[in-house]
Amino acid sequence: MPHRVSDPPVVNTSQKYGDFRDQLFEDGFAVVKGVVPKERCAQYIEQMTRWLERFPLGFDRKDPSTWTEEHLPAHMKGGMYHGYAVGHEKFVWDARLEPGVLDAFEKIWGTNQLLASFDGINHTLPLPEGRRVPSTPWPHMDQNPHLQGLQCAQGIINFAPNGPDDGGLVVLKGSQKLTESFFKTHSMEKKAKWGTVPDDWHGFDPEEVEWFKERGAEEIKVCVDPGDLIVWDSRTVHWNVLPQSDQTRSIVYACYTPAAFASPEELKQKAEIFRNRQRTTHWPHRNFWRQNKILRFGEEDPNHRDRPFEEPVETEQLLKLAGAIAY
Repeated sequence: MPHRVSDPPVVNTSQKYGDFRDQLFEDGFAVVKGVVPKERCAQYIEQMTRWLERFPLGFDRKDPSTWTEEHLPAHMKGGMYHGYAVGHEKFVWDARLEPGVLDAFEKIWGTNQLLASFDGINHTLPLPEGRRVPSTPWPHMDQNPHLQGLQCAQGIINFAPNGPDDGGLVVLKGSQKLTESFFKTHSMEKKAKWGTVPDDWHGFDPEEVEWFKERGAEEIKVCVDPGDLIVWDSRTVHWNVLPQSDQTRSIVYACYTPAAFASPEELKQKAEIFRNRQRTTHWPHRNFWRQNKILRFGEEDPNHRDRPFEEPVETEQLLKLAGAIAY
């Protein structure tokens, strides 16, 4: 049966497991160390850089003056790429299939029968001092306020060093425990907007972030090494920050939920989206959202792509994760 609003959480978040899950369920996020070998991390960074070079926009990895919007494909928040079928590039699927990544999510959910999101990448190139832009936080959570408990686990597969001054993920530690109370006590005016497209997303105003902090939620920039995986509960309030350093940020977004959460109709829709090499939200099993063309500087991009530059190898494991064949 699909996981719906009335369903209880399927994971016992109060149990002690003796591994990263204890931090995930207590703090709303965790770092799983060394899920991707270091040499593989370097390969992924190289593939991301080559992906940017395939567009005839003048990007030159050796010339930082070309690391700007006019020389790059359309992106958000510094380096978030979701268009151009990037979510189905072979290197992105290779990252989703990394054994260490899958092992972490199999532990979270207690099953190896998972679906993967058709997400994108983040390859944020640092700008020289004097041209760096301070970050504007966009605190949000990727779960409908009407859904209670752990319903979706999000992930970042990290390939480059990521320290306090580098671009990366910021979380409000422990905020996942406060969201139910928040949505019971805050304005009905905002409640009218809950459940609109995108269905599983809610943004927070600065004063609302303070509400969480006043109740013990701590703002943390998550620092990780190459090969680490960041996982978090979709109720955890989070956002990304731009680099204030010379370090490139290179990651693949990868989220997984049990295939049992999806209805037959949702699986059919997901298989169609996969065949068409379209994208979805962070949610692997529902709330599918498709954008056929992405705008660049407010206009349709002549470099729009319906297929990846390099198609993934459609193994049985990949097709099951994509919802294209049944477990």
